[in-house]
Amino acid sequence: MKTIAILTSGGDAPGMNAAIRAVVRMGLSKGLRVMGVERGYNGLINGEIFEMNRNSVSDIIQKGGTILKTARCEEFKTEAGRERAVNVLKVFGIDGLVVIGGDGSFTGAKLLSKLGVKTVGIPGTIDNDLSYTDYTLGFDTALNTVLDAINKLRDTSSSHERVSIVEVMGRNCGDIALFAGLAGGAESIIVPEMGMDVDELCKTILEGKRNGKLHNLILLAEGVGGAQKLAKHVEEVTGIETRATILGHIQRGGSPTAFDRILASRLGARAVELLIEGKSSRVVGIRGGVIIDDDIDEALALPRKFDTNLYEIAKCLSY
Repeated sequence: MKTIAILTSGGDAPGMNAAIRAVVRMGLSKGLRVMGVERGYNGLINGEIFEMNRNSVSDIIQKGGTILKTARCEEFKTEAGRERAVNVLKVFGIDGLVVIGGDGSFTGAKLLSKLGVKTVGIPGTIDNDLSYTDYTLGFDTALNTVLDAINKLRDTSSSHERVSIVEVMGRNCGDIALFAGLAGGAESIIVPEMGMDVDELCKTILEGKRNGKLHNLILLAEGVGGAQKLAKHVEEVTGIETRATILGHIQRGGSPTAFDRILASRLGARAVELLIEGKSSRVVGIRGGVIIDDDIDEALALPRKFDTNLYEIAKCLSY
């Protein structure tokens, strides 16, 4: 292993830059040449590759987004596109590739490994939807962004005695809604894993009003439905003014938390070590506070496990 490359793919997540920094500096400290690939698999196919040094990653650990940029790539989904990517790696003399992203990015890394490219994946997605690891890069930062938003919404909702429905990201994973709802004291948390009973929700809101609640805060995961439609229905049924807030891509931005910066540093360092050890088709993660690595096929095949115990605790504490 003499030369490695790193790319970021899919949706950006806070902590990606910290992981890039870790891979570059760990690689250099081990005597490797490190290359950066811009715009994900799209940039790989088009040869958007440059050599990185220690200064390339100075002053980025605190920045959100990704300095390598990211893009979708339809061509890479084709066999011809992947073969082109392999040829580009050969032209640049790249022996191993670190891919930072979510399940789609990992699938790309898996396909490259089948073509003889040594690959290691780092989980970078705010959704926290990769089952093999307790946490993905960016989840903690996104969670705190949501928490800050709902703290502010609580103030205005209380003043106007409103119902506030906050729609958060996560695709089909309800972790952002669950963790933010528990930390923010939400009255109701609606996630894809548990479904939604609109009648029960309206009943809870009306009971809360009778018990003197000044407001109701509802966390809605985007995979369940739209906040605007739900807000209209709730207002029609309960007669209480209801506002919807869709946080959107604000959840992807911002300076990463200390947790995400440390996790990124640990994962990036381990990814380089695995390549030096000659490992391939692996993904790194964290379980029980310990950095682990798994076979990429096994990691992607693991079914999603929702923390129903945490969900029940949130329900009990909301009354």
